[in-house]
Amino acid sequence: MKVKAAAKINLMLDILKRLDNGYHSLFMIMQSVDLYDTITVEKNSNNEIIIKCDTERVPCNEKNIAYKCAEAFFEALSIDDRGITIKIEKAIPMAAGTAGGSADGAGVLYCLNKIYNTNLSERELCEIGAKVGADIPFSLVGGTAIALGTGTIIAPVNDLPECYIVLAKPDQDVSTPEAYAQFDSLTRVRHLDRVSMIEAVSNSDYEKICKLCGNVFEQAVEVPKRPHIKGIMRKCGADACCMSGSGPTVFGIFSDKGKAEDTYLKLSKKYDNVYLCKPANKGIVEL
Repeated sequence: MKVKAAAKINLMLDILKRLDNGYHSLFMIMQSVDLYDTITVEKNSNNEIIIKCDTERVPCNEKNIAYKCAEAFFEALSIDDRGITIKIEKAIPMAAGTAGGSADGAGVLYCLNKIYNTNLSERELCEIGAKVGADIPFSLVGGTAIALGTGTIIAPVNDLPECYIVLAKPDQDVSTPEAYAQFDSLTRVRHLDRVSMIEAVSNSDYEKICKLCGNVFEQAVEVPKRPHIKGIMRKCGADACCMSGSGPTVFGIFSDKGKAEDTYLKLSKKYDNVYLCKPANKGIVEL
């Protein structure tokens, strides 16, 4: 079985507090974009989970999120027949704040539920995925949604109005655990207007959504190229620009396709990982 698994951006990301278990209580507005990894899952006769990937940097072992999701699925359902081969074709950049690994894991869970005829609901799949990673439940649901708690409480809202999104990842990786550690070291945090953002996404108010876009990680995570990328996006007419997740990817939102294309061309001359996307209303698409 083959599926496409979508990348995500955070239209808003606020960290409310650090929990006793070391995780963090979050408020996020998540948005899928039409940049996809392709996941193929097939049964094999080896009774083991085999990972194959077209990108050398991706670990093809038990450290891979897709592997962990398969293992969690089999454990949750007490399945002994664990012979599957997972092929991952990467398009979503790695360590970028765009949920590439989580998308892969979500794609695997979706496929396994079909292949093994387990008929789990989306919510049940999300519960399994949440044990592996905080972004996996959203990657399964996709579209536009509010994510709360550790990221595992998902409340879908109206689709983002039609627009164009340019992603630009500078030549830098960001470790999510390190990003949270840097945030925890801050003495003062400027929190975001979460109530107004809920109202904006509920009403599909494009202008207000763009005005309220924000990410508290920008106060903690150093990305030297971020001001340069944002500067180009603003000069080209972006309605909003912001960092996604723990970074370093920066996205710009445009209502005008020509301005988005101009931004894409300008950034592509300076950075290797630049993408012109549109909002997607699903996290997983069957092929």
